[in-house]
Amino acid sequence: MDHINQHILQELSRDGRISNLDLAERIGLSPSACLRRVQELERRGVIAGYRAVLDRSRLGIGFVAYATVGLNSHTKASQEAFERAMAVAPEVVECHNITGSVEYLLRIEVADLPAYKAFHTDVIGTLPQVNAITSFVVMGSPKDARA
Repeated sequence: MDHINQHILQELSRDGRISNLDLAERIGLSPSACLRRVQELERRGVIAGYRAVLDRSRLGIGFVAYATVGLNSHTKASQEAFERAMAVAPEVVECHNITGSVEYLLRIEVADLPAYKAFHTDVIGTLPQVNAITSFVVMGSPKDARA
């Protein structure tokens, strides 16, 4: 990974829809050399895909919380059951298996506080493997570089 490829990745991270011509100009390469590099980064899996960054508030999502979840059993079956439940929950946009005093960190996006309470009570709260839930409400996001 040389500095040119790093620059390409930086520019594509800012604007995944940039034309090859504009990207090549910003990087200081010919369009054909730039395209070859991008295609090689895609082929190697360094660039795993492209996606749209959505304005959640325009989609009716006005409430974001992180929740830590502790399981009552540390078995593989318990983890797999929890992960399956989170995979089908549209409110959960991120689910991370973490180290520490709890097993999971979730990013949950819903319309409002009553919707979060319903999800907390009716979805996570009903899972037999869940022992503890701690919620952290997002009040603002001065930096959010996720795509």
